[in-house]
Amino acid sequence: MKINRILAGSLVALVLTLGTIVLAQVHRPYRNATVWSVGFIRMNPGMETAYLNYVVNDWKREQEALKKDGQILSYRILQTEAHGSTDWNLMLMTEYKDLATYEGSLKKADDLLQTVLGDDEKQRQGYRERLAIREVLANRMAREIVLEPTR
Repeated sequence: MKINRILAGSLVALVLTLGTIVLAQVHRPYRNATVWSVGFIRMNPGMETAYLNYVVNDWKREQEALKKDGQILSYRILQTEAHGSTDWNLMLMTEYKDLATYEGSLKKADDLLQTVLGDDEKQRQGYRERLAIREVLANRMAREIVLEPTR
């Protein structure tokens, strides 16, 4: 009889504990989606065409190679007017499946870009040339969220 009371009491305590845990769970009205690498660029005055020529040729070729290799999902470019001399006027965005995919593919992406854009010295030369036509103001990682509950 005493054992039955102990078992019954334990069962009640377990049910109450599980009920509290279930009620305490947070149900978010959104879910995490893809991850974006976003570069904020300020094209120097009068150099917009020169920099956009680089974007159309080398940057796009790099993105297409990464996409074909399955390392990225997509890429986007947004242009806007700058609101001050230190404001960005171009956003270069690259979409990854998730943060693990981005971090896991860094070495693989570097190897691929060596074949697409050239060796380290050639890439450094390109960086030096672009310094005259643009300034990289910031790079950010952003997670897209979908405004609907987890499926």
